[in-house]
Amino acid sequence: MGRVRSEEARRWPAYGRGALVALCVLAAVLNDMSFDGRYLAPVLTAALVCGVALLVPRLRRPVAPLLVTVATAWWGWPLLPLLAVALFDLAVERRARVAVGCAVAALGANLLSYRATSLWTAQSYASTLLLPVLAVLVGLWLGGRRRLVRALAADVEHLHIESQLREEAARIAERSRIAAEMHDVLAHRLSLIALHTGVLATKGDTLPAPVVERLGLLRTASVEALTDLRDVLGVLRDPDADPDATPTGAALAPVMRNVGELADEARAAGQHVELTTDGLPEQAPTTHRLAVHRVVQEALTNARKHADGAPVTVRIDYGPPVTLVEVTNPPGAPRTDTVGSGYGLVGLRERVTALGGHLNAGPAGAGAWRLAARIPHPADLEQNGTRT
Repeated sequence: MGRVRSEEARRWPAYGRGALVALCVLAAVLNDMSFDGRYLAPVLTAALVCGVALLVPRLRRPVAPLLVTVATAWWGWPLLPLLAVALFDLAVERRARVAVGCAVAALGANLLSYRATSLWTAQSYASTLLLPVLAVLVGLWLGGRRRLVRALAADVEHLHIESQLREEAARIAERSRIAAEMHDVLAHRLSLIALHTGVLATKGDTLPAPVVERLGLLRTASVEALTDLRDVLGVLRDPDADPDATPTGAALAPVMRNVGELADEARAAGQHVELTTDGLPEQAPTTHRLAVHRVVQEALTNARKHADGAPVTVRIDYGPPVTLVEVTNPPGAPRTDTVGSGYGLVGLRERVTALGGHLNAGPAGAGAWRLAARIPHPADLEQNGTRT
């Protein structure tokens, strides 16, 4: 559809140009007829040849300006409109010197042409000077405008592409962060399974043989799953880090922080934070708690940047059936000493959407700002009441 519109947009200027050149040819014939039509056949022939040269793209430069200049220098007034079109084309293409040279050559040589159609009569010398000058000036203006429009369109396209790349980078970064967090949490729990099965396996003399065998298989499977998980997701935490240089304990430490710690840190930094929590964090899946932590962290950071000194209200409901988090703040003074990417909300939206939820961020009236997320619990948690 866009290509069709672009082709139609290109056709209309071509149609307009063809109509203009046709009018100029007709004007040449009428102008010659005003001189009793004594040179009708040669003037018409010259006008048609010049008109074709002006309309054929391959002949516009340099054939058309040369033909029109020679024809105008010889026949004078009847072909002056076609000379104006040629000068206009040259000026649009930033060839003002060539346009001025063609105009001077045509007007100067016309002094030696037929007196009946001369450009230098008492009735026509004003138009002789005005029409070429006007054509050059309008051509220069229109050419500059076209180049400016193209430059602005290119800048807009570059900004659009840059914005898309930044948003995609923010989404990729958030996905990597989610993968790294899930790596930490799952690795921690798999390590607990391997640990407890290993402890039980040491008491094999008191357990039936099938149970001991199953415990060995469970321990082997958990260790292999833990190794595979590290290989697949561990690099996402720090692509430049050496996996062998990371201590085992540090690799298995879960990334889980209480939202209360964020509020305490914000208060220590001078923010006024009111935190209200309904339900227990254990009622929500681990992925929900990580998402809540990120939403509150981003909201507090944005409040410090854009509403310094304004109180922040944080409300969290771990559900079920949904996990809700809402952070609001009234207007405040923006800070100028902070620099951010501006794409934190893009990453948050990617995280919440991946969990099947919705993220809303925007004005809340009276200059306030509201950031809210709603994440439904999985169906099996709602039915079985399982706690993660």
